[in-house]
Amino acid sequence: MLAITIADLRHRLRQFLIAVVGAGVVFALALLLTGMAEGFSREIDRTVGSAGADTWLVPDGATGPFTSTLAMPGDTVGRVAGLDGVRQADGMVISLQTVVKAAGSPERVVMIGTDATDGVEPADGRTVRAADEAVVDRRLDLSVGDSFMLGGRSFAVVGVVDGMTLYGGSPDAWISLAAAQSVLFEGQDLVTAVAVRGTPGAVPAGLTAMTPHQVQADSLGPMKDAVSSVDNSRLLMWLIAVIIVAALVYVSALQRTRDFAVMKAVGASTWHLFLGVAVQAVLITLAAAVFAVSTAWIFRPAYTVPVEVPTSAYLLLPVVAVVVGVLSSLVALRRAVTVDPALAFGAG
Repeated sequence: MLAITIADLRHRLRQFLIAVVGAGVVFALALLLTGMAEGFSREIDRTVGSAGADTWLVPDGATGPFTSTLAMPGDTVGRVAGLDGVRQADGMVISLQTVVKAAGSPERVVMIGTDATDGVEPADGRTVRAADEAVVDRRLDLSVGDSFMLGGRSFAVVGVVDGMTLYGGSPDAWISLAAAQSVLFEGQDLVTAVAVRGTPGAVPAGLTAMTPHQVQADSLGPMKDAVSSVDNSRLLMWLIAVIIVAALVYVSALQRTRDFAVMKAVGASTWHLFLGVAVQAVLITLAAAVFAVSTAWIFRPAYTVPVEVPTSAYLLLPVVAVVVGVLSSLVALRRAVTVDPALAFGAG
């Protein structure tokens, strides 16, 4: 049975290569969509993690440090620092802002004002030391020594980081706390969040405590619809792959009518017929999976949002390919089992 299947694959090689390429491109797109959804999550994890906080404190009514700009007095930071269980407390001013580069159109950034930059390690340059300095993500397309305008102030880029973004690729920009207060609050001593190392024994009135996990979940909120759309599109990709392979295998089954008749005439069971068709479909989808891995890397630069395909997706791809192959073969099975064995002797 396997020998007949392999022989048929060789006989219709061009036909099967077309199916491999078609299904492979669809698999590649599904991989990229998986990477896109993963990228939304990982960028948040990195940005939230850069503060090194065990607990986040925000004003009551604020949804989270990255999704709300409700402010509280700056002296709140000192009060929090004196609480039992607190090793360090850092005030932060976080807001979505627009920067203007020397050349190019305005660009949206996530402004993070803080004097605690231990968790920010520039790939190039150094951390912020003065009120007119900034560390930015490489997606802002600026290098050390370049400058940009933010809130009517000029900032010099002293450091560049990689992979520190939010909201589907908006670059993070770290500046000093005083500079951020000047940009957002006209210099008033206000903060939008307190990043705490340690766990406060009691939360002061008017403040809400959030764990890093809660902050990450809240920060993903604005991307909820986008993530849902990506997941739905990924399922559609798998369905399209099933249709492509099923169409090819069905056409092949129509062309192998006499082969099926001969096998039934010599006593082949329905199971053996299904096995032959399924093996053919699975071989196609596995070849498509191999093709998809390299094709995904070719398509990846076309996406402007972070795309980070997890290792688990590559490991799961062969399993999905087998499932797609088996489901596709069911279409051709009906044709195989309804063939009249008499055709093997020239009838019909």
